[in-house]
Amino acid sequence: MLPEWVTRKCPEISVAHRDAAIARQTQLTKPTGALGRLEQLAIELAGLQATERPRAARVPIIIFAGDHGIVSQGVSAYPQAVTIAMMANFASGGAAISVLARELGSSLEVVDAGTLAQEAMPDIVTDKPCPGTRDFSVEAALTPTELAFAFEAGQRAVVRAKADQPDLLIFGEMGIGNTTTSAAIAASLLGVAAEEIAGHGTGVDAAGRAHKARVIDAAIARHGVAGAAPERILCAVGGLEIAAISGAIIAAAQARIPVLIDGFIVSVAALAAVRLNPSCQPFLLPSHQSAEQGHRLVLRALNVLPLISLDLRLGEGSGAAIALPLVRSACGLHNDMATFAQANVPDRPS
Repeated sequence: MLPEWVTRKCPEISVAHRDAAIARQTQLTKPTGALGRLEQLAIELAGLQATERPRAARVPIIIFAGDHGIVSQGVSAYPQAVTIAMMANFASGGAAISVLARELGSSLEVVDAGTLAQEAMPDIVTDKPCPGTRDFSVEAALTPTELAFAFEAGQRAVVRAKADQPDLLIFGEMGIGNTTTSAAIAASLLGVAAEEIAGHGTGVDAAGRAHKARVIDAAIARHGVAGAAPERILCAVGGLEIAAISGAIIAAAQARIPVLIDGFIVSVAALAAVRLNPSCQPFLLPSHQSAEQGHRLVLRALNVLPLISLDLRLGEGSGAAIALPLVRSACGLHNDMATFAQANVPDRPS
């Protein structure tokens, strides 16, 4: 049973602030609509943040890491030891998301939400109910108690981030095998065959992708979770870092903090979050469409349009971090451009 707060309603969009932002856009020194989706992004943020001047300056990045028992079925091109090694790489500043966080001036927190690490690691927040999930091809990945703990871990990460009064949040993930887990969750939530969802992940070949799809389909049939309730799906085939992200997304939305959604895995966590609490959906800002095969279907199910498409498939929150300067540009243009009256530029005839 998930905690009661998971289904608590998120704040409404501030219609007054959204309308004020729309009115301001009509007065800026440019043709109406000339900045395309950047205009809509600024308007959307104004309504979500309940301000006439939307902001994207303070954007902490939180990475959740977890290990997956399904790796024992040969679904990944990399060994499971990479998860822990990459956590250390994040903390020491050598990973892609570490570089991007420095470039953006964003803080970076790494949470061990369920890896095989036996001891606490330097500069890593340890907040896990168990060391990794079980092999969902033979048994349920998580117990209800473990799933609830993961959601609470996501909420706790948001509580820590709130101390810095963030304008937005970015969530990323690390976990060898988690594209298989995400594909299993997405296929179950969407009621489609794994062939439509499962991609190449860390770089498996065509035969490896076909094997991954067969493993997923068999597991979904074994557990009987096609089209089932999200909690049941997450227990059967879920991942601890994915569940933690779902919890973090809901907790952020409840605190009126928009979330810049990363690629396939985070989008699957977002889909699970929306199925559990539909009122969090407006707070999802999709950053990019990844090269992972199923991402397009998940974005369509979320009814969102990504800002960029660069064939990324790294994860770690990297796609969201790369898209953040566009969000900052949208806010800067909205807030700092002169109006026709301020610049003494003739407006359109009324």
